[in-house]
Parts: sequence; C-alpha cells; structure tokens
Amino acid sequence: MSSRIRVGNGVDAHRFGPDRPLMLGTVHVEHPAGLVGHSDGDVIAHAVCDALLAAAGQPDIGVLFPGGPEWEGVTGARMLEIVAGRVREAGFSIVNAHAVAVCERPRLSPHRPAMVASMSALTGAPVTVHATTTDGLGALGRGEGVACHAVALVEEA
Repeated sequence: MSSRIRVGNGVDAHRFGPDRPLMLGTVHVEHPAGLVGHSDGDVIAHAVCDALLAAAGQPDIGVLFPGGPEWEGVTGARMLEIVAGRVREAGFSIVNAHAVAVCERPRLSPHRPAMVASMSALTGAPVTVHATTTDGLGALGRGEGVACHAVALVEEA
C-alpha cells in the first residue's frame, strides 16, 4: 500500500522594533531589537506553521490566529504546538520541515542547535534551520527585519 504525501510552503517577514525580545525558531536571541507583530514575531516558527498547515490543507496562521486580544503576544512555540495538533487531527503525520531565515543580523548559527531541538520537539518531527543574507540588498540587507521561507512534508497517517 502506498502512502499519500503532501508538501507545503510558508513565508513570513517582520520588521525590527524597539522594546521587544527577539524570538527566532522559538528561541530567545540576544539582539537590540525584536520583531514587531501581534504575536511574538517569530518569523521562523510562523513560516514553519504555515508550511505545515499548507501541506495538511488547513487554513493559514492568519485565519487560525487572527488579530485580537485572544492571540495577542502568543508565542511561536505555542502556535507550533497548536498547528502540529491540527495537522495530526487532519489525519497526517509530520515527516519533516525546513526553514531558511533571511537576515543580515543577528548571526543565527550559534542559535541553530537550540532552534532545531525546540521546534523538532514541538512538532514531533525533524525541523532544520538554515540562514542566509541578501548581501546588503533591499530592506533585509539594510537590517530592517527578518524573513523566512519554510517547506514541510506530511504523510497521510
């Protein structure tokens, strides 16, 4: 019997703002500014969430976590827990996910092992993280924020 597999893609971006902690891949990263958003602004967790939801044929995170007091300040970790549960409830198991963060700063390599461990534990599947820069090109190259692209693979349970 063959299994049914599905792939999904997710993208997120947020600008830096003052007086906020920087959360990336569910991990606190020391930086002078955090990412502005209704939630904690964790672009890596958000992109992984959207990739998982897309693969499972579910609504995106904007539908699941709309602006309003109920979800204000919600962490990327909590969103990832909820999304992983929805994927399982939809009849899929998570095979893996991969995220590529795009930013000039901060350097993410020292934080990747913690990000991978945390998001893998939250999803119950391997989640990997890579990072790149734009070599100074555009808003991300000027250090105005962070973007992330993610892909996820799920399998019919």
